[in-house]
Amino acid sequence: MPNHKLYIHEFIDIIGHNRAKYMHHMTANWSPIAQRERNQLCYGVWGVVGTTRGWPEVINLWEEDGWQGQASSFRHEFNHPGLQNPSLAEWWAEAAKYRRHGDDRLLVPAPWTRTIEELCANGVRGECYAHEQVKLIPGGSREYLARVRDRGVPSYGKFGWELAGAFETAMVNDSECFVIWAIPSWEQWAEFESAQRSDAGLLDWRAGIRDLAVDWHRCLLVDAPLSPLRTGRQPLESDRRPLGEIP
Repeated sequence: MPNHKLYIHEFIDIIGHNRAKYMHHMTANWSPIAQRERNQLCYGVWGVVGTTRGWPEVINLWEEDGWQGQASSFRHEFNHPGLQNPSLAEWWAEAAKYRRHGDDRLLVPAPWTRTIEELCANGVRGECYAHEQVKLIPGGSREYLARVRDRGVPSYGKFGWELAGAFETAMVNDSECFVIWAIPSWEQWAEFESAQRSDAGLLDWRAGIRDLAVDWHRCLLVDAPLSPLRTGRQPLESDRRPLGEIP
C-alpha cells in the first residue's frame, strides 16, 4: 500500500548534558500525548554521533496522518492566543530546560517507503543509523528517490544496510531529500565507508547521482531507549520515569 503519511523532521540543539533527559521527555512525555490528541506517531528519536555532525544534537521524526492530519495538528496547536496549546504549558517549560533551538521540515515519503508501524512489524533495527541529507538541483527530488530505490538499495544492501525511510522535503523547490538507513553493526558501517572508493557498486551509485545531487551529508545516529525502532512499539504513558532515574 502506498505511504500517504506526512513527516515532521527536526534538528534539535541540546543544552549541555541534557540529551538523555530531552530524548526521554520527547518519547515518554510527549509522544503518548501526541498519539492521543493528534494521532501523531513517533517514527524515531536519535542522538547524533557528534563526530559526524554538530553536537550535542538530537534528530526527531514524527509521522502525521497525511496533509489533513497535519492541518488538524496545526489547528490543535496554534488556534490559541499564545500560539501554544495551553494544556501543554508545563511540558513546554520542561522542554525549554533541555534544548535551545530546533530546525524543522515537513517531509513527503516516497510512496514505497514504509510507515513506522510497518518498519516495526518487519523487525527493522540498527545498532546505529545513517542519516543522509541530500541537496539536489531544483526539481530533482522525485527522480533522486527513484534512483535510491532502484540503485541505492542494492548498493548499500551489499553491506547489510537496510533502507528505513526515503523522503523529499515539502515547501521547497523539489531540491532536498532525506534518506535513513538501519545499520546492523558498527563494523558494517566501517566496512561501507572504507569501500567508498573501491567498491564497484558504490562507485556506480555515486557516479549515477552526480547529475542530480549538488551536495550531501551523511551522519550517524543512535536511537533513544524508547524510540520505536529500538523497542518495536510506540512509547507509552507507563514509560515515564522521574528525572533522577534518567541517565
